[in-house]
Order: sequence, then C-alpha cells, then structure tokens
Amino acid sequence: MSFGQIAWLPLCAGITGVGLVLSFLLMRRRGAAAGLRAMGWSLLPIAAYLTGALPTLWQIGTAIVSFVAGLALNPMVWAGVGVAGLSVLLFLISGFLRGRRLRSAAPGSSGRSATPATPAVPASSAAPAAAATAGQGRASLPGATAPTQPLPKRTPREQAAPAPAPAARPAAARPAADDDFSDIEDILKRRGIG
Repeated sequence: MSFGQIAWLPLCAGITGVGLVLSFLLMRRRGAAAGLRAMGWSLLPIAAYLTGALPTLWQIGTAIVSFVAGLALNPMVWAGVGVAGLSVLLFLISGFLRGRRLRSAAPGSSGRSATPATPAVPASSAAPAAAATAGQGRASLPGATAPTQPLPKRTPREQAAPAPAPAARPAAARPAADDDFSDIEDILKRRGIG
C-alpha cells in the first residue's frame, strides 16, 4: 500500500477524536494532569496532517520497517550489528582505562603520586642537620641518615652557637597554635611546591 492510497484526513481526524474522548475519561478518572497529557498526544495526528509532515513520517516508517525486515533475514546486517557492538565495547573499555590512568597520575591520589612522600634533604645539609639533632637527643629528619664516620670536632664558638632548627617537622608533631600557616604549608607540599 502506498502513501497516496490512504485517506489521511478521515484517518487522522478519527484518531484525534477517539484520543480526545479517551483524554476526557482519563481526566475524570486520574486528574487534570494525566488528561491534559493524553489530550496533547491526541492532537498530534491531525497536526501532522495539517502541517504536511505525514509524507515524511511515512517515509521514515517504511525505511524502519524495511531495515528491520532486512535485519531479521540478512546475516551481513547481523555481522554489522556485532561489529558496531564491539566498537562500542572498545570505546567503553578505553574510557575506563584512561580514567584509571588519569586518577593514578593525579597528585594526592591513592596510587603512585608524582611527588615523593618524604622531602628530599640535600647531601650538603643532611650531615650537619643530623649531627645537630642527634647531639640534642631529637629525632633526625626524614630521609637523613646517621653519618658513618666520626664528625669533625666543633670549636668553642660553634659549640656556643645555638643549633639550627630542623628544616621541617612532621605535621603530627607540630602544635596547632604554633604555626598560623600550617594549612598553607600542607597545601603547598601536596602540590610539590614547598
């Protein structure tokens, strides 16, 4: 049956009329919202006829029906559907793997971080800092190792000078009121700046 063989005006007007009667019954039974929604759907067939959209809708419908009929009977089409499904699966897997890689590369993540966990102490300042802290009974800096050879003797002037304070103490050992900028220091350390 072709498009020109169908009497579209009586068909669209009949569908709209039946829809409006059912919309009225639905409005009385379920309320105004459900009835108005059904009335909106009921007016679409006559609107499609009056705007001239029916030939386009007819072509779309026949194309869908021929595609589905060809899909059900043609193994080449099923192979194409399988390849399209494989393509979608590969896109999903690659997106998942990329998201995992970006999460693990982000600083502060639970995986490997871009900045080392303990601050690196230069070799030139590691020995004096370790000697100063070991001489006063304090814990040594993170990453600083005890010297293997004896330390040089200090002159009386060096012994009278106060020992330099450690460069960084762990956040747990620092009192909260001691440093107003501890939050800023923590943020800078997490960013690898300080």
